[in-house]
Amino acid sequence: MLFFTVRYLLVGAIRMKTDITYGKVQTAEALGRLVRAHRKSRRLTLETVSGLGNLSTRFLSEFERGKETAEIGKILKALRTLGLEVIIQPRGGSPSPSPGSRAGNTREETS
Repeated sequence: MLFFTVRYLLVGAIRMKTDITYGKVQTAEALGRLVRAHRKSRRLTLETVSGLGNLSTRFLSEFERGKETAEIGKILKALRTLGLEVIIQPRGGSPSPSPGSRAGNTREETS
C-alpha cells in the first residue's frame, strides 16, 4: 500500500483559521474528506475550483466523496489548483531530498 502526505502550500495566500488535520492519508475517502474540508475552509465552491482547474464539478464531487477509480492526473491537477501537494516517503520515515535538490525541495522550488 502506498502512503503519502498532503501538505498545504501557503504561497501568497492569507492563512485562514481551520480545524483541518493535514497529514497521512491512507484511503481515497480520507483524501476526499481532507480536500473537501480544505476547499470549504478557503470558501471555494466546486464551481470555482472547476473553473480554475479546468475540471468538471462532477469529477470534483466524486473525488471529494472518495471515488477510488478517479484519474490520478486529474487528482493531482485538483490538488495543485487548491494549493495542496503530494509528498511520497517511506513509511515511518521522513522525506529524503530528491536528486539534485536542496533540503528536500522539488526542482520547481529550487529554480
